[in-house]
Amino acid sequence: MKEKLFVVKIGGALIDDEKLLNQFLEQFAGIQEKKILVHGGGKLATTLADKLGIPQQLVNGRRITDKATLDIVAMVYAGSINKNIAAKLQQKNCNAIGLSGPDANVIQAQKRIHPEIDFGFVGDIDKKSVDQKMISNFISLGLVPVFSAVTHDKKGNLLNTNADTIASVTAQSMSEIYDVELLYCFDKEGVLENVEDSDSVIKKVSQDNFSTLKKAGKLHKGILPKLENALSAIKNNVNKVFLIKETRLKNHIETHHGGTEICL
Repeated sequence: MKEKLFVVKIGGALIDDEKLLNQFLEQFAGIQEKKILVHGGGKLATTLADKLGIPQQLVNGRRITDKATLDIVAMVYAGSINKNIAAKLQQKNCNAIGLSGPDANVIQAQKRIHPEIDFGFVGDIDKKSVDQKMISNFISLGLVPVFSAVTHDKKGNLLNTNADTIASVTAQSMSEIYDVELLYCFDKEGVLENVEDSDSVIKKVSQDNFSTLKKAGKLHKGILPKLENALSAIKNNVNKVFLIKETRLKNHIETHHGGTEICL
């Protein structure tokens, strides 16, 4: 029987709110089972780019990462945010180790090739990109990996990679060793049919009703990448996948109530 492993993803809104982040990390530190944390970047990278006068380009909500932007992303995501989260977890007696892709070669990406758009230093990954044995070695030493959204191509280049994708692909890879539950923690009660109504939580999302809801325009565009990554995970042997409100992590671990479950 495989040991339980939680892969937990947190996003920018939580990272930008120090009080909420502290509350969340208290709950995360309290998880008794083995665990991995994956974090996004928040507004800090954009704020720093503005201060330095480096223009930011977005295409369909995705950041174009030129060399100057990559330097900021590496400093902020793999540096400031990653190490602050690790420090806060150490304060809570959770023995965190902050990691980015090139550290121990845990996540190796490929530079994105697009027929029309040059995304710059953006990396795409799949299940083979993740060294699950190396990550498992860290976990077996009693360490809690904390991943930033920075990877590398083994050609000496850092790459900016979507954090939701890192969480999904890491969960898929670790499923070869552990009984994995993937949790996307964000600022809503779950997937909402009406983004203005917190009581309109859709309890379960499968590929079929995802397609139906998407065609009907009932899904906020911001939730689509999370759902696509969540569905990819459940189709690739991740045992359980949920989208939950970040403040309800402890309650979810104890009861599995609330939020949105992703199913086949």
